[in-house]
Amino acid sequence: MAEKKNILTYEGLKALEDELQDLKVNKRREVAAKIKEAREQGDLSENAEYDAAKDEQRDIELRIEEIDKILKNAEVVVEEDVDENVINVGSQVRLLDMEFKEEMEYKIVGSTEVDCLNGKISNESPVGLALIGAKVGDVVEVEVPSGDMVKYEILEIQKAAMA
Repeated sequence: MAEKKNILTYEGLKALEDELQDLKVNKRREVAAKIKEAREQGDLSENAEYDAAKDEQRDIELRIEEIDKILKNAEVVVEEDVDENVINVGSQVRLLDMEFKEEMEYKIVGSTEVDCLNGKISNESPVGLALIGAKVGDVVEVEVPSGDMVKYEILEIQKAAMA
């Protein structure tokens, strides 16, 4: 079975590449120094610092492996080529919650870049799925986890600002 493509914006790709570089160059070196220092303290069977450093080393290696896998299957959305007339990954959208008459803004990103606190929602989330392909003036209905239906009117679509 073919592995799922990881859709990334250029900003998301750059962030992952930077994190990977930091993990491989800096974090590995830091944890190796911690392990060496803990070993020098003697008996490893009761050495909490050694155990903590080994756990940290394992976490770093798992994250490196995870990022490598994401990048290996990455498909980068060229945000300059995003059609401003239709919502897609890389679009910045302004919506109106029709029930509460509240405006909100989201950037549609791939699932590996989700950051709800900063308005980045996945193209695979219920709201993201409903928005993909919609145009200004469209009203989309989204079934939220509670089972309720929420209606959003698309007010504006634009290319997401590059970071």
